[in-house]
Amino acid sequence: MQSTLIRRSNYGMTADGVKGIHPWRQRVGYKAFQSKFGPQYKIQPHVYGITARKVLYFGTLAATFGASAGAFAIFFFGEVPRVKRDILSKVPVIGGYFVKEIAPEDNPF
Repeated sequence: MQSTLIRRSNYGMTADGVKGIHPWRQRVGYKAFQSKFGPQYKIQPHVYGITARKVLYFGTLAATFGASAGAFAIFFFGEVPRVKRDILSKVPVIGGYFVKEIAPEDNPF
């Protein structure tokens, strides 16, 4: 490339006329325009875009999945003797269903 073309094209210059690498400009903080004649709206409070409504929705969803996973685990591990004896037999309402008494004549010991 000819040297005159490089000078004419301002190679390496940005819009502010500074050559070379320089950090990005910081955004200028400003408040969004709100007309007094338009609807009066308010920005919902949030933390990194997570609002209270989203927390409630995802919390309900997580609780539902957790309860269904817990019910699955109880039924899946319900026949394991250790789980039956240590966990399920101590549940107040249905605990008696999981207590298995062996008749004395069937006990080999």
